Amino acid sequence: MTAAREFLRGNEALAYGALKTGLNAFFGYPITPSSEIPETLANEFGNPKYPGFKVFLQASSELEAINMVIGAASTGAKAMAATSGPGFSLKQEGISYAAAMELPMLIVDVNRGGPGLGNLGPEQTDYFQATRGGGHGGYRSIVLAPSSVPDMASFPSLAFSLGFKYRNPVIILADAFLGQLKEDLMFPDVPAQEFDTSWATTGARGPERHILSSMHLELPDLNRHSEHLRSKFEEIERREQRSEKYHTDDADVIIVAFGICARLSQRAVIMLRAKGIRAGLLRPITLSPFPKGEIAALVGRGVHNFLVVELNTGQMLEDVRLATGGRARLDSVQKVGGLLPSPLDIVRQVEVMSR
Repeated sequence: MTAAREFLRGNEALAYGALKTGLNAFFGYPITPSSEIPETLANEFGNPKYPGFKVFLQASSELEAINMVIGAASTGAKAMAATSGPGFSLKQEGISYAAAMELPMLIVDVNRGGPGLGNLGPEQTDYFQATRGGGHGGYRSIVLAPSSVPDMASFPSLAFSLGFKYRNPVIILADAFLGQLKEDLMFPDVPAQEFDTSWATTGARGPERHILSSMHLELPDLNRHSEHLRSKFEEIERREQRSEKYHTDDADVIIVAFGICARLSQRAVIMLRAKGIRAGLLRPITLSPFPKGEIAALVGRGVHNFLVVELNTGQMLEDVRLATGGRARLDSVQKVGGLLPSPLDIVRQVEVMSR
């Protein structure tokens, strides 16, 4: 396996990561701060290095784009869209349909400030919308949270792998800072993934018909289907909770953070340990399913202080509170409006908790 060193923006790395894992189709509507994703894919369309990349289409709206993704995904294609806050809201009806149809697809949300038009600064305020389904009907999506440009490059492969394994939409929830951040990375030359698509529709005459529908008009039929979707996500919760730990083995206080906040929190852990405070970091990789097992294990080991750092007004904080079962002291550092906390802000809050 050969690898090439690259210096890329997060959005560019994500686009190339999707291409290297065998992306077949992209449908999107440009919206800052995610626009480098379709820009990169448009530049690479037709490149013989990516023979599986057959369709690039700039749709006339976010609604049109997500429904095109549904159509492509129904054929078993590796299809994706990329957007940001307002566009993510417009895609929610389509994502709900895709979940009901059990379609694997990738939706990238490069979270910007909000609500409304907000601004172009980094936030993590789409957390609830991504992790709770976002649209109607009580479905759940798998949600991945990168915290570096190498993560942005590698997560499309993981997203398609999980999406096809469970036939479920997958969301990569990044933030505007990560989307624009440039970092050095090694891109491995890996083969495109192949998945079982025997469930897909082909449009051919003669073979067995595969009907992919979100409509179940008979009440018992919809009840059975909804129970099936719930059972499937319970399996995802059992098998796919993912996180990264940093200095947690002997920690007295655990910082929980994702995305760019995890990077800032890692620096804070180094600063705190230099002061003699045994701090550690738990970075959720899957926001849905949330890595509640790791947090419960830390509480069981005797950790009773958790600091949640996030770019919203306390959304992941609720998941950490549920995971601790009321057996730990929780505090938070929160920033919105596109502002970032400094590592020193995090250090000071941990020092208050440690008194």
